[in-house]
Amino acid sequence: MSADSPAVGAPFTAALVQLRTGLLPTENLVETTRLIRDAATAGADYIQTPEVTNIMQENRKALFDLLAYESDDLSLKAFCELARELSVHLHIGSLALKATPDRAVNRSFLIAPGGDIVASYDKIHMFDIDLPNGESYRESANYQPGESAVIADLPWGRIGLTICYDLRFPALYRALAEAGASFISVPAAFTQKTGEAHWHSLLRARAIENGCYILAAAQGGLHQNRRETFGHSLIVNPWGEIIAEGGQEPGFIVAKIDPAKVTSVRSSIPSLQHGRRFSIRDPKDTPEYLHAVRGSA
Repeated sequence: MSADSPAVGAPFTAALVQLRTGLLPTENLVETTRLIRDAATAGADYIQTPEVTNIMQENRKALFDLLAYESDDLSLKAFCELARELSVHLHIGSLALKATPDRAVNRSFLIAPGGDIVASYDKIHMFDIDLPNGESYRESANYQPGESAVIADLPWGRIGLTICYDLRFPALYRALAEAGASFISVPAAFTQKTGEAHWHSLLRARAIENGCYILAAAQGGLHQNRRETFGHSLIVNPWGEIIAEGGQEPGFIVAKIDPAKVTSVRSSIPSLQHGRRFSIRDPKDTPEYLHAVRGSA
């Protein structure tokens, strides 16, 4: 399906589960399962959880002592079974998993109602940053970045998969929209500082730029590792309007998603069809500039 093709499917109900992930995957699984069940009871057809659903641990040794490879991860097995039991599309925003004995991946999973994994995505952009308040993060110290963007089919249209810091790289979202994504997921664990400043603006911008729904389940509050995340899970429609928002506490939000809205917005502002390739010209590279510089020397 091209970016300007009609959106597929009838309206559906999406739920975003907001968490405050702790240090132990077994304990996090219990709380996440409870909230997923509650969201399904509320009528959700698609349920998304935040980034690092299974563990939030800054200590490298403790992290790798608890991580498992994808084939052995008990949380992933449980979530696949839960999707089958509840007959929902369950999107685990990401799990921290072991890739090698000393490297991890930050991997998102889209699980079909039958319990099968239909798509997975490794976070491309690593959050390596020193904030003005003294906080410092070096995601690349533990995690290896992904190299491929991922798009998958849902019964209602195509969804593009991204994670957290990817949000600051609009070219990724444009590429997903041009590949036919009507919805783009942004499960996240934004810090309190950066979330206050940029979370709402960036999510709304990605929706407006690409005429798509943005589904962003978030971590929120003060975690056991003392990291504080912003929360405010958001569902944004293709016109840039926030149609559901969480606070900072664990829970879930629900909204009706209408794929026809994507078609309508993209028809009224067809910017996906109007993009053009271009080059960048630097006057310093021209013979005229070089002649002027040499002539004035």
